[in-house]
Amino acid sequence: MKLFECQNCGQVLFFENTHCEQCRLSVGYMPEKQTMSAVQPDGAQWIALADPENRYRFCANWELRACNWLVEASSQDPYCRACAHNRTVPELSDPANTLRWQRIEEAKRRLMYTLLKLRLPVPTRASGDPEPLLFDFLASAPQAKILTGHDNGIITISLMEADDAEREKLRTHLHEPYRTLLGHFRHEVGHYYWDRLVRDGGRIEEFRKFFGDETLDYNAALQAHYQSGPPANWQENFVSAYATMHPWEDFAETWAHYLHIIDTLEMAHTFNLKISPRLKSTEGLSATADRDPYTIEEMETLLGEWIPVTFAVNSLNRSMGQPDLYPFVLSPAAIGKLDFVHRLVRDAAPAVKSANERKPRQSILKRMFSGN
Repeated sequence: MKLFECQNCGQVLFFENTHCEQCRLSVGYMPEKQTMSAVQPDGAQWIALADPENRYRFCANWELRACNWLVEASSQDPYCRACAHNRTVPELSDPANTLRWQRIEEAKRRLMYTLLKLRLPVPTRASGDPEPLLFDFLASAPQAKILTGHDNGIITISLMEADDAEREKLRTHLHEPYRTLLGHFRHEVGHYYWDRLVRDGGRIEEFRKFFGDETLDYNAALQAHYQSGPPANWQENFVSAYATMHPWEDFAETWAHYLHIIDTLEMAHTFNLKISPRLKSTEGLSATADRDPYTIEEMETLLGEWIPVTFAVNSLNRSMGQPDLYPFVLSPAAIGKLDFVHRLVRDAAPAVKSANERKPRQSILKRMFSGN
């Protein structure tokens, strides 16, 4: 993510802004131009100052305070490029549901920003793709608890995860160092891109060299993980304890960490962040975020910036009595897996197989107490 500027007055704009704090013009995100734009009304449409020759309107979810993305006025779709992926939203007659859904949508837009900027395939139902990327945002009921997970292109997010107190209670109960809405999205979409880029991209053998045999029984692995926990030396080979459960989860956790790295380094680049500790020995602790991470070819270069940034931000958080922003350690084995994901993304997603060539795999709907 990065910072933006109001085209009318030069005020700093954040990705979540709906108006400029200085000149008070409404603002919206333009995914095709990858920028936030101040807008001025033009009848039932809007003039975007970042593209004044064309006319725009806000996504249909704007009126529900659940989106700030712009849609070209000529489009027949009432929803923006992010909200077009919604399959199910919760019942909004309950104000608590509405607030939680709005928080979920905020995290989803950050996910979609990254996916679009990485130029990954993000098909909707309208595209005709046999396996579009879809989201179900659901509230649990007394007779049925909603499971956060992925199943053949459909990502389900439980509304409970948008309740900060409930999510923190669950994180503490599971001894997880990190649990966020955005983390859930990044993890679950990793399962989707395993299907698109590994399964359908002819990369399974290469995948197995790093992650192991994905044909192992998933349900048996899930039960074993929650009965026995991760192996004692899991940090030597995995980015998280949950990644030890099954190769699919290892990939999804690694994918999520890759998106963490890209998004955070883009903001560091926007701030022209330089890490140069006032120490005699600064080996491995110095870096300058002087390159757009989306343009960096080598994973080694990304990590050369990422690791010093994590040292700095973790130290700053501790100074405020807060837990580490990035409470993970990347082993050589985990770095090798990140490099595999980086190459998958850089290869820009090989063509997918036709529907009749696909082999369905087991559903990955995780229990409410699963970690991401």
